[in-house]
Amino acid sequence: MRLATWNVNGLRARIDFVKIWLEEREPDVVGMQELKLTEDEFPMEVFTELGYEVLMYGQKGWNGVAVASRLPMSLVTRGLPGEEDAGARLITANVDDLAFTTVYVPNGKDTDHADFPGKLAWLEALAAHMGADRTDSAVLCGDFNVVHQHVDSWRAAAADGRVFHTPEERSRLEALMQTGFCDLFREHHGDEQKFSWWDYRGGAFHRGHGLRIDLILGTARVRERMREIVIDRDFRKKHDGLTASDHAPVILDIE
Repeated sequence: MRLATWNVNGLRARIDFVKIWLEEREPDVVGMQELKLTEDEFPMEVFTELGYEVLMYGQKGWNGVAVASRLPMSLVTRGLPGEEDAGARLITANVDDLAFTTVYVPNGKDTDHADFPGKLAWLEALAAHMGADRTDSAVLCGDFNVVHQHVDSWRAAAADGRVFHTPEERSRLEALMQTGFCDLFREHHGDEQKFSWWDYRGGAFHRGHGLRIDLILGTARVRERMREIVIDRDFRKKHDGLTASDHAPVILDIE
């Protein structure tokens, strides 16, 4: 089974690019974030033609998450309980024997911004939610907007204290993982430095100035089934003249 996560950075602007990726990579289940559209605006016909069913939680112009699956699935949760004011940022579906959740964690903007405490509260609520009723085979993926370790940032320890790199954010991500999840990329690749996001500005992609903030977390049973996990860096590049998202997809293959 091939699972994936991708912050598409506006599905309306990126739909032709996403279609190329779906046709080439053929994932069975995809969690998408930052759709920036409502349910009525979702280009369902593109996914239907490629054999996907879609469950989504949309929002006009901002946020938005979805699960697209070639396997039968059923909706479990739409939205993080108690954090509805933060927008459309979580959706969970049962797919085959997996509980599959994708999230778009608030950015926080800056450590002295009013949104930063809200980001920390959202991560705390996510940990409580995921720990309350977790199945043995569960995947939690998405754009976490947290740099877990120094190796996950091109600036390494020099970025400590900046948003995404603070002890407050990292401690909340750790608390989430302690509910029964592990970082599957780190489990498979050790201390290898790979990034999933690069700013559009300043030639960051070509200079290697990136962050690994797009994660696939899995329970112990999912880790046992893991065959391969990769950051699909090739789809951070233009394809057929189409501009990519500033995030690369992350792909997980399991037995």
